[in-house]
Amino acid sequence: MQLRRVVVTGLGALTPIGNNVSEYWNGLTNGVSGANLITKFDASKFRTQFACEVKDFDVQDYIDRKEARKMDPYTHYALVVAEEAVKDAGIAEGVDQNRVGVIWGSGIGGLRSFLDEAINFAQGDGTPRFNPFFIPKMISDIAGGYISIKYGFRGPNFTTVSACASSNNAIVDAFNYIRLGMADVIVSGGSEACVNEAAMGGFNAMKALSERNDDFKTASRPFDLDRDGFVLGEGAACLVLEEYEHAKARGAKIYAELAGGGLSADAYHITAPHPDGLGATMVMQNALKDAGMEASDIDYVNVHGTSTPLGDISESKAIQNVFGEQAYKLNISSTKSMTGHLLGAAGAVEALAGILAIQNQVIPPTINHFTDDPEFDPKLNFTFNKAQHREVRAVLSNTFGFGGHNVSVIFRKID
Repeated sequence: MQLRRVVVTGLGALTPIGNNVSEYWNGLTNGVSGANLITKFDASKFRTQFACEVKDFDVQDYIDRKEARKMDPYTHYALVVAEEAVKDAGIAEGVDQNRVGVIWGSGIGGLRSFLDEAINFAQGDGTPRFNPFFIPKMISDIAGGYISIKYGFRGPNFTTVSACASSNNAIVDAFNYIRLGMADVIVSGGSEACVNEAAMGGFNAMKALSERNDDFKTASRPFDLDRDGFVLGEGAACLVLEEYEHAKARGAKIYAELAGGGLSADAYHITAPHPDGLGATMVMQNALKDAGMEASDIDYVNVHGTSTPLGDISESKAIQNVFGEQAYKLNISSTKSMTGHLLGAAGAVEALAGILAIQNQVIPPTINHFTDDPEFDPKLNFTFNKAQHREVRAVLSNTFGFGGHNVSVIFRKID
């Protein structure tokens, strides 16, 4: 069977460093930190009191107030980025809606809604008084449902849940459905809205978060000797993926080709990465094989790079396992140093960074680097602190999730 080619024809972004694609890219290339003190709740008693929140965002600028009240913030974010991407791609009209799907990713879904209802019940007299929209606000698949309802897209529709790999999983699934001929267009991506008491408290209890309250702007320090955990982020990103001939026939703008995707499992530990990067090595090799590409074809690796002591080491080992001497010719960067870690939305947000790197021939930096860690090979180019201009033919983007879930995607410049 001849597999069909898949390209990217629309983009949307809502991030801690920019509320649309243009703002996001400007934030990335200028090395802007999205970290600040938490405004969504009183965090004064928490060990971590900062996060990368979405800023200057009023949902009523996008969604009617009455309708917005029926949704969790993670769904708000999904609808906003889908609207930007759908408009960018020009697929709201003039395409066969039966052949357009929505495959979304979210690691947690409507945690804010679940938390609010649980608090209200606990503070009551035991009489069950729950919001009739509680369940549809909370469930992780509802964002994709809302997107399809808004635009009448009747193709494949589901949500992938694989922790921090969720939206890369969604992108790979969308890729496969299109190249197998089961859809012509799929709106894909991910959203997360977990800057709340439960998420912060839970991640603090795991000792997963940075506690650098006295210097929160520089707290996300991937590959730095003094890294002490990730910075929680929130937001969303959306990609419109489309069959190549379908896109050409309607004269669509094409950003890049989605060349391949890989999946693997660490099969090691519920939260810690394999110390030798076994699963990470496999997933990058699987992505290259799926794309029919060699390691020498890749110019930039957007790493998972969360700023955790173990995770950064494991991933760098995996890169050297896969790329060998070619690793020294790569640019490597962690855009989480700017956006924080958007959990299930991380893959989509970072896929955009890779696609825009191809478009602009610029590598966004890993900011907040102060002290070299001897655990990392000094010959690796982590693109520390400043964006770098170079030829970018192809980008590999990694996401790894609790439970040992690994997903890599490869985008390349369109021929």
